[in-house]
Amino acid sequence: MPNQVVIALGSNIEKERNLPRAIELLRQMCIVTAVSPIYETEPVGLLNQPRFWNAAVLIQTDLTAGQIKQQIIGTIETKLKRVRQADKNAPRTIDADIVLFNNAVFAYDGGDGRSRPIPDPDLSKFAHVAVPVADLLPDFPHPKTGELLGELAKRMLDEVVREYGRSPLTKV
Repeated sequence: MPNQVVIALGSNIEKERNLPRAIELLRQMCIVTAVSPIYETEPVGLLNQPRFWNAAVLIQTDLTAGQIKQQIIGTIETKLKRVRQADKNAPRTIDADIVLFNNAVFAYDGGDGRSRPIPDPDLSKFAHVAVPVADLLPDFPHPKTGELLGELAKRMLDEVVREYGRSPLTKV
């Protein structure tokens, strides 16, 4: 049975071209079973930069997490000319991360010697990750906490709205 994998996408350099192109490339390389709405979001960390477009994509694949990172995400980042900066929050043509891999909890090497956790910790930290993922799998329990993703996203949005008086996401 193929793996069910959620990939989070983000772009703030030529985002109107790069985010849809990343989804198109995913469709060419694997089975895409669902795509979330696209959201425009505020940048995190480095604030003086353009707003992002974020989305999540549910794919089916027989590849491992490391193979997805190297063969699929690596190809997309190369084709869209992703340049890694010293500041991990710097503007980018595309950012693609494995957020969920089935309902598993583990760490994998993406081919560069760095260990990456699954589920991605950003799922519980940032609404721009949680909301698109919850659009795809609202009744899926977070593999570590058991909280349904729809409830997680709603709770995170409610907290941000209480703190800042507005939602950090706008559907495109």
